[in-house]
Amino acid sequence: MSASSPILLTPGPLTTAPATREAMLRDWGSWDGEFNRMTSSVCADLVRIAHGEEEYVCVPMQGSGTFSVEAALATLVPREGCVLVPSNGAYCVRIVRMLERMGIAYVTLPLGEDEPARASEIEAAFLRTPRITHVAQVHLETSAGLLNPLDEIAQVCARHGKRLIVDAMSSFGAAPIDLRGSGIDALVSASGKCLEGVPGMGFVIVRRALLETCARRSPSLALDLHDQWAYMEKTTQWRFTPPTHVVAALRRALDAFAAQGGQRARGERYARNCATLVEGMKALGFRPFLPAEVQSNVIVTFHAPRDPAWRFADFYTAVREAGYILYPGKLTEVETFRVGCIGAIDEADMRGAVAAIEGAVEQLGIEVR
Repeated sequence: MSASSPILLTPGPLTTAPATREAMLRDWGSWDGEFNRMTSSVCADLVRIAHGEEEYVCVPMQGSGTFSVEAALATLVPREGCVLVPSNGAYCVRIVRMLERMGIAYVTLPLGEDEPARASEIEAAFLRTPRITHVAQVHLETSAGLLNPLDEIAQVCARHGKRLIVDAMSSFGAAPIDLRGSGIDALVSASGKCLEGVPGMGFVIVRRALLETCARRSPSLALDLHDQWAYMEKTTQWRFTPPTHVVAALRRALDAFAAQGGQRARGERYARNCATLVEGMKALGFRPFLPAEVQSNVIVTFHAPRDPAWRFADFYTAVREAGYILYPGKLTEVETFRVGCIGAIDEADMRGAVAAIEGAVEQLGIEVR
């Protein structure tokens, strides 16, 4: 690593493998048959990772993952629907902002930033507010790194007949997700997260029977999930200019994902990265924000030192000069910073990051307490 080519310890974009970057060196025609077959193979692999081959289809969308979350909500939720949003972080709040813009009714379930959504509380919300038709659940809230119990939430939604849309942006590919019999209607993620592609393409893995009922429901042309799917089914092509290089990079990244052992192996590597990071940071005196039982292996939030010498901007610069890029905190009540554990990195990289953080603390004269 170096200051000119640092390792990204962020939840996306992230450090990619040289072979993935190399895949972007070729140009592709957007209507070319070879490119369209590549898109089809990517979508088939994404559905397979989630074990959704029998009932689900994958709809790729241009743009960041947020574009695909908004597309899913706009297309799958009727105008008269009401969405429950269990809210324990910034990405839950973003979903609420989307619903407000679209004029869709919603109910929030306020939670602490270190408090997971619980099936019992969601069930209580159903009983309090029978008009709830859908739940929009963030699986892994990356503002803190908190992993919500998706299986339990899916079970209670299925039991009460509520539609479930899951933002699996930072969990898909690393955490086990099995759509078979799950009750999940749609799962949203993106290319530049745990699949270790580059940013620029989101996707929605959605129940086919549901999507077929959603023609012309979206108020947006560009974000109309049904229209995108129907056009691709008819022509094999994207409706509008596709992110060709991003798709090619994701194809290469998915090949590596499979060759390395799939979701289980990816999750285990991230778990080793996370354990190495937390152990090293604790030895320096840094305290993780979350309790271990709800901490994901994707990104770890640490309390900022209370020393008056602490300024995140200075700390960030010093660590970056040593070859690593960190992430600022995104919590509202306490000052924190975040360190990602995902990407084409391993335990040696995490030890290097801890050493860089130790050097930055010494250089800046910060007392960690």
